[in-house]
Amino acid sequence: MPKVHSIYISALLLAAGEGTRMGGVKQLFSVGEKSMVEVSLSNLQASNVDEIMVVLGFAADMILPLIEGKDRVKVVMNPYFREGMSSSLHRGLRAVDPQTKGVLIALADQPFISPEVIDLLIERFAEGSKGIVLPVYQGQGGHPVIFDRERYEGDLFELRGDVGGKEVVRRHPEDVLEVEVSSSEVLLDIDEWDEYTRIQEE
Repeated sequence: MPKVHSIYISALLLAAGEGTRMGGVKQLFSVGEKSMVEVSLSNLQASNVDEIMVVLGFAADMILPLIEGKDRVKVVMNPYFREGMSSSLHRGLRAVDPQTKGVLIALADQPFISPEVIDLLIERFAEGSKGIVLPVYQGQGGHPVIFDRERYEGDLFELRGDVGGKEVVRRHPEDVLEVEVSSSEVLLDIDEWDEYTRIQEE
């Protein structure tokens, strides 16, 4: 897909969690013919992001062979993954290109977010009206979220524990652009075994 914006967008794909509620290495659970992390990564690769930081922690040795050496991908290790999602955010942020204007935060357990949705968010962010851009489906905010790096990097580094960028969104409602999308997948993250089996059946 041709690049339609001049700003530099770095994606952080957070894939370091233990997935304790799923009873296994969730990132490796199959979604169609590929693993969950591979599908989430493929969607980012098919979009207009400029680089992708894949943050690994739990079971990194098992996940790494599936993603190593792929186009625009840089693997970032988080040895502190047990400290929660914020630790992965911090590791990823430290690895982004210095020219990055927007940081897109994506989760490995959201494999159904299309490249078209990602590109729509990038386009709206490039218009420059707001510093935070997120998709909304029927009034509910979802993922991924784009943050203006210069404006919000400090806020993201202040996060502690198992919290992500949504905490920063809550702090700055005046600077949020909500982009209405027709895809409910922006709300779907696979955290429970029942959720996963239902999706597999569908």
